[in-house]
Amino acid sequence: MGKKLDHIKLSRIGRHPVVLPAGVTATVSDDQLVTVKGPKGELSQKVDACIKVELKDNAIALICDTEEKEVKSKHGLYRALIQNMVTGVVTPYSKGLILKGVGYKVVKQGNKVVFSVGYSHPVEFVEPKGITIEVVNPNEIKVVGIDKTQVGQVAANIREIRKPEPYHGYGIRYADEVVVMKEGKTGK
Repeated sequence: MGKKLDHIKLSRIGRHPVVLPAGVTATVSDDQLVTVKGPKGELSQKVDACIKVELKDNAIALICDTEEKEVKSKHGLYRALIQNMVTGVVTPYSKGLILKGVGYKVVKQGNKVVFSVGYSHPVEFVEPKGITIEVVNPNEIKVVGIDKTQVGQVAANIREIRKPEPYHGYGIRYADEVVVMKEGKTGK
């Protein structure tokens, strides 16, 4: 486990500047807080002090002066987070979920989404701030928002209500998820 990884090249994604499209503005405060404003909203991200953030020529550049593995990994991480912020304020992120099962359905009531997924009671899920849950049809929903990590986390929380089981595939799954099915007892 403790092998040296000097021969492996670390990601160089952090060296590329994040270009700001038309209609998007960014500011960097003295305490390394990057704020991106666009037509769909505003997002902020605090950047670690080991990485310097500069605004120049309608782009955000992240500068890393050291070759330490931990710092270089943060360099790529913060560049990707800022790129996700810029993309999100222009076109929101979305994640689809499908309910599969006999009698499984979902209904939206105000800012609550009510799931009937085989329990003795309906499960209510309240929309978090900054996220919209759209009910496409009674067996399909879409989680939409400008913050990519928040959209993914809310979708994961909804999936946790009733994970897909491997024998019939009943449960809540991502739209692009493939559930590996087991044979069951008669498969011998």
